Amino acid sequence: MKTQELPSDDDERAMADLAEVVDWRSVWGPPSTGMDAIRALVHRVSTATGWRPWAPGSIDPDRYTWGLVTQRETVMLVLPDAVLPESPRSGWSAYEIGPSELTAAEEGLDAHWPDQLALARQYWGAPVFVGPGDDLRIPPEWRGRRRHLAVWLRPGAEFHLYASQPGPGETAAGFGYSVYANEVA
Repeated sequence: MKTQELPSDDDERAMADLAEVVDWRSVWGPPSTGMDAIRALVHRVSTATGWRPWAPGSIDPDRYTWGLVTQRETVMLVLPDAVLPESPRSGWSAYEIGPSELTAAEEGLDAHWPDQLALARQYWGAPVFVGPGDDLRIPPEWRGRRRHLAVWLRPGAEFHLYASQPGPGETAAGFGYSVYANEVA
């Protein structure tokens, strides 16, 4: 297993960008493909966030996602119901994990989780949930895919910070975060 620990600059910028969106309800829209759907997605997200399209004028009509660039130069992959930062990840990660190294990868995630959580709290405040990824309160489609999970609620959105769950066939482990549409928030 190989590990790396990078400065948190990219994550700090992306977390700050996400924190600046006050109300996510105007970001989300129906899943659809085609040039008009992508144009509507880009227009809707740009209007709500101030982010700009990363490749204006070159729309693939079969796509339903698009990349937008924030004021801090973070690239965000935008879907009709989710936003995923595409900036290089910061912090600790492991890769080329062999089957006998799963425990070591889990220990690395456990050791670095408090720092990732503290970083997210700086930008997003107190989470509404912090726990293990196999907690029965987590919806079944997410349960077991995350080793650690923290959730923040915003108008129209859930922010998820997580540590991946290394397992058979997984050769990498690290931390990530995403924003998901949530009409209940």
